[in-house]
Amino acid sequence: MKKGPTLLVCAMMSLGATAQTVQDAKKMIYYERYRSASDQLQQIVKAEPANAEAWYLLTKANLQSNDAAALQSILSQSTAPKDEPFYQVAYGSYLLNKGNKDSARLYFEKALDKTREKNADILAAIANAHIVAKAGDAAYAAQLLEKAIDRDKKEAALYTMMGDAQRKLGNGSEAYKMYMAALDKDKQNAAALYRMGKIFISQKNPEMYLKYFNDVLAADSSYAPALYELYYHYYFTEPQKAMFYFQEYVAKSDYNKNNDVLYTDLLYLNKQYQDAITNAQQLMSKHNGDSMPRLYKLMAYSYMGLKDSSNALASMDRYFAKEVDSNFVAKDFEVMADLYASIDGKEDSAIVYYQKTADKIKDKPERFQLYKKLADLYKNKKDYAGQGQWLGMYYQDNPKATNIDLFNWGIAHFKAEDFVKADTVFGTYIQKYPDQAFGYYWRARTNSLSDSTMEKGAAIPWYNQLIAILEKDPNNKTNKKWLIEAYGYLAAYETNQAKDYKTATENLKKILAIDPENKDAQQYISILEKKIAAGNKSGSSTGNN
Repeated sequence: MKKGPTLLVCAMMSLGATAQTVQDAKKMIYYERYRSASDQLQQIVKAEPANAEAWYLLTKANLQSNDAAALQSILSQSTAPKDEPFYQVAYGSYLLNKGNKDSARLYFEKALDKTREKNADILAAIANAHIVAKAGDAAYAAQLLEKAIDRDKKEAALYTMMGDAQRKLGNGSEAYKMYMAALDKDKQNAAALYRMGKIFISQKNPEMYLKYFNDVLAADSSYAPALYELYYHYYFTEPQKAMFYFQEYVAKSDYNKNNDVLYTDLLYLNKQYQDAITNAQQLMSKHNGDSMPRLYKLMAYSYMGLKDSSNALASMDRYFAKEVDSNFVAKDFEVMADLYASIDGKEDSAIVYYQKTADKIKDKPERFQLYKKLADLYKNKKDYAGQGQWLGMYYQDNPKATNIDLFNWGIAHFKAEDFVKADTVFGTYIQKYPDQAFGYYWRARTNSLSDSTMEKGAAIPWYNQLIAILEKDPNNKTNKKWLIEAYGYLAAYETNQAKDYKTATENLKKILAIDPENKDAQQYISILEKKIAAGNKSGSSTGNN
């Protein structure tokens, strides 16, 4: 790219060295090593305070690293001429980053007027500011870049930047064309290849983005952003590969203490649990442990890997005490719940954390497994009402729920002696599975208990429907048992409520047909036959009178 106007006040002997240093800083920015670039540029502006381009690059490095906090102070101390285009772009970039679009525009217009919109570097610098800033106008950036490309058609970086502008506009296909144009100018342009890979990340196409990130490394093995993307991809699938790319990334990028935490994370993922714990402890000694609360969580996970639930729970307690509430994710609560669930007598604490987890993911499929865990905890406490509540949550709207889940839901309410809810659930079971006996049997049992005096005969319809199904296969062991129960219940109702001894006897004889040795049936038949005989005799005597 052609050099824009730069004001230098150094001796001629230092001019070449400074220019080379500025180029080094530009290279660091290209590799996204913003801290290294910032360090170099701060040395330059100390030695050459009037170097407006260096001030601009310093501003760019800080903005692109999301480290704009100190920029106002840095720029206010600048002794570069305030009418220098690069300085005007620098201050305009700072203002645009703050969201002060109108003020930024004034500075940019001054720079454009000063250069009569003919300096490709200034045009590109303003375009970059609009691309990077959230408040930036990507369409305006594209217009400026068209002008810059007209003046410097061979510069690959301009096409790459145009691709960035198109991506911000949501024009993926146009962005791809621009990155291809950059590669036409420079086949080894790692930045353009990297941006093409990012397009395919947004399209969730791993085959293509992996191809481009590997192409980046083939073109320039020092381009750390591609190494990071490869690490991140393999983090979820192949921890060993992730470790390899991460170590390469760290070696070729600026130091960041967050990378120390990521390394601990990778040790855990690679099941190097003790190493992960040791590394986390060293980091907490080196830095303020409370400022890196995620380390406590990684230690907890590692202790869990070592089957040391006591230390795992202690580490998670520290994590919850030190981390900001807004940073908690559903997995944090679930881990705490799992740890408490593994300790006898801590079911209540486990329930609290599972409920918090469920609240965090109430619109996701994973919530159903949490409902199941909650149901199991309530079951262990013999709190069947609570079990029924969560089994209901598990069953409803769950595409993977089965008839067994529906059955267990009903049984929980049955055990809780909540017969109204149990009746409703078993009624649903009958509707969904009308050819199965379970719904009829348990609805009959439920109603027999809710109508314990048989006054309403609430169980009769369900026992009758149960019999109709079971009589198709009377030799089945379970069917025999349930048929005996059903005939016995009907006989009892007809004896005690309907006073229909004849029908009661007929039902008892059906029991004997299944179980000839059934002494209860034999005894009651004998009793009922005597009642029938006595009734007949009484009726005859009355008639004779």
